[in-house]
Amino acid sequence: MIQVCLLKDGQVVSGGEELLSQEGRKWVDVQQPTEEEMSRVAERFGLHKLAVEDCLHLDQRPKLEEYPNHQFIVLQGFTTASKDVCDLTLHEHHFFLAQEWLISVHELPFVGFEAVLKRVKEDPKATLERGTDFVLYMLSDGLVDAQFPILDAFSDELEDLEIAIFDKVDKAQLQRIFAMKRMLVTFRRVLSPQRDVVGQLSRRGITNISDKSTLYFRDVYDHLVRLYEQIDAGRDIVGNVIDGYLSMVANKTNDITKQLTIFSTLFLPLSFIVGFFGQNFEALSTRGFYYAMWATIIGFPVALVLWFKHKQWL
Repeated sequence: MIQVCLLKDGQVVSGGEELLSQEGRKWVDVQQPTEEEMSRVAERFGLHKLAVEDCLHLDQRPKLEEYPNHQFIVLQGFTTASKDVCDLTLHEHHFFLAQEWLISVHELPFVGFEAVLKRVKEDPKATLERGTDFVLYMLSDGLVDAQFPILDAFSDELEDLEIAIFDKVDKAQLQRIFAMKRMLVTFRRVLSPQRDVVGQLSRRGITNISDKSTLYFRDVYDHLVRLYEQIDAGRDIVGNVIDGYLSMVANKTNDITKQLTIFSTLFLPLSFIVGFFGQNFEALSTRGFYYAMWATIIGFPVALVLWFKHKQWL
């Protein structure tokens, strides 16, 4: 689906493909692109066929490429499909940037995109009139800012998980820890190259990026640095939680081993005593030896328990 926002006489005219041929600064958005739609857009704006091919094949790496009459930019972000913070949906956005037009191509709808589209229509003077690079800034800023709530929810769940581990250890907790660790790896894999891409856009002298817009892209770069720092902090905390889980499991195992050892220690001398006094000696059938046997059987374990408590083994 192709949607066009055309700046004409200081007002934004929105519509479909019929606006592609009209002159004026414009923003063209293509959602769920087909080969036919991209061919028409490529023919109208002179897009390079390699960049168009990338738009039709997802799972591209965040990048910035220079072509004769435009730049091709790939940015990515995540949303959560449910309350599960590890249930991530990858959003891949492709941008073609020139002095008088911006083309955004994406497969899935995105909340940040709707907010930018509404702002462009309501206030063209503060958006599209400032340049297509400023619209690109707003889209990239919305894409990056949407990652903060996900990482905040991740940190809250990780903190609750850490408390639950020290409360009671469960096997399901270890599975959840590794799921969260994989989620962080996915975040890092995407945001690491994306930070470099936005860093290039924030430098002066980049084609089709004005000096005023570089200041705004620098703000997006700062947000990506903050996200990267949160990811690194999350990785450290995940490592600490894993160590805490293993420590609690080891302590529980040691506690069980200690209890079994104590029971074995109590019954070992009793087995000896019963075996010794159970011998078929005539002298052992007297009343004195009978009382001595029961006194030893009862008294020896009691003495061992008191000794264990004195040593703080119980």
